[in-house]
Amino acid sequence: MQNYFSSMAKPILDNVLTTIHLCRRASIPVFFTRHCHKSPADYAMLGEWWNNDLIYDGTVEAQLMPQIGRLAGVDEVIEKNTYSALANTRLHERLVEMGVQEVIVSGVMTNLCCETTAREAFVRGYRVFFSTDATATSDPELHEATLKNLAYGFAYLVDCKRLQAGLFGN
Repeated sequence: MQNYFSSMAKPILDNVLTTIHLCRRASIPVFFTRHCHKSPADYAMLGEWWNNDLIYDGTVEAQLMPQIGRLAGVDEVIEKNTYSALANTRLHERLVEMGVQEVIVSGVMTNLCCETTAREAFVRGYRVFFSTDATATSDPELHEATLKNLAYGFAYLVDCKRLQAGLFGN
């Protein structure tokens, strides 16, 4: 939910904020990811794939959207330089330290960062809940394809209403 992705993130912003609120109300820890590149050494395949059109640290595009940024504590922001929030970050270690066994994935892009994080979380043994209305991407067909793939073997699909019912009852 960074400025770079604001055009696709704005339509789901209210649902992302609702998800954050529900999680905090249920005392579920919330982490925010910030995709950014600091030097060519961390571009890896993303640099080749996206012709070096990357999100560079220190730019406005790399910042969390203001509505999200003001909710994120310093220790809740995980910087990453690839699609997965679990690869080459301390997120997995932090979740293990906290005894977390389930994760809820929301944000952008459904078919890249969100899907990769959900799949890796599943492989690492987490029960994964994937938001259908608090994720978005550049193409509705890619969004729907990701939801179908994840529901087939990686994640339980939830929307804000179902998340609220699951956490607090009807």
